[in-house]
Amino acid sequence: MRAAVFHRVGSPLTVETVADPVPDADQVIVQVAHSGICGSDLHMVESDYSPAGLILGHEFAGTIAALGKDVAGPWKVGDRVTALPLNICNDCVACDRHLPALCSHNLFTGTSLLAQGAYAQFVGARAAMVQRLPAGISFEEGAMVEPLAVGHHIVSMAHLPGDAAVLILGGGPIGIAVALFALHAGVRHVVVSEPSPERRALAEAVGATAIDPRSAEDVASAFARTTGVQRPHVVFECVGVPGMLTQAIALADVRGQVVVAGVVLQEDTILPIAALGKEVTIRYSQAYTERDFEAVIDALARGAIDARPIHTSTVSLDELPAAFEALRSRPSECKVLIRP
Repeated sequence: MRAAVFHRVGSPLTVETVADPVPDADQVIVQVAHSGICGSDLHMVESDYSPAGLILGHEFAGTIAALGKDVAGPWKVGDRVTALPLNICNDCVACDRHLPALCSHNLFTGTSLLAQGAYAQFVGARAAMVQRLPAGISFEEGAMVEPLAVGHHIVSMAHLPGDAAVLILGGGPIGIAVALFALHAGVRHVVVSEPSPERRALAEAVGATAIDPRSAEDVASAFARTTGVQRPHVVFECVGVPGMLTQAIALADVRGQVVVAGVVLQEDTILPIAALGKEVTIRYSQAYTERDFEAVIDALARGAIDARPIHTSTVSLDELPAAFEALRSRPSECKVLIRP
């Protein structure tokens, strides 16, 4: 098969012919119709820990092309599917609690040579993690189920009364997904703080209010002006750079909530008294469960959410290396899909 392969930090991905994957006993092989580029993929190619020969990509949809010998149940070749990109141990506390993304032995698809990803024509997936796509859901939407499930899980971490006013810091794919599901939950005000005008437009396209954190008006004042509410009841941190948690705590209401989804890979500091003085609740959200995938697929099938504004462009496998490099300096893009 053809795949885009990582070799070393500082070098673009290269499109190569590699061996087709062979299913393990408990796996299916999916012929990839579309896969997505995630911000975490951009971070992966900057890490000296990423192995040469790695095929990235954990957001995908397609058709089942082969079944492992122990795969039982409803699956057959030709089924339209997506999958949680998790390869878990099934023998730890997290697995026992049905929290597969928190399995300490999990190999996340697209991060290990033992679990190659979906920047390719075929990708392996654990049969237990596979989810069926109804006929009304396109493969483009199917490839966005994974990031949408991240957003669904983040929103599920918060207590959201109907009259809530929420603030989302960051209008990338995850921030927009959070906006979608906060609106779907029926809250009164959903505000996205995002410096990119293109991404602010996307936030407005899904029904949120967008503000510019780099304008003369500070975020707190802009939030109060647009909502009529002095402070947000919930702040969702979807940026993942040092200092954003401190900002989220400062913005939150008395007994407000901060849900942290942004991934910070270095030390950060906060002033605990700022949270203690308001009795702010801080929660972290990491990935998703099977139930999040099911909820997203159901919402898409019913037309309860429209994810199309998140999808900003599609590239071929040959176009991928250049598009991947361009994403580092193109904040106007949101979700770029690959058609391998």
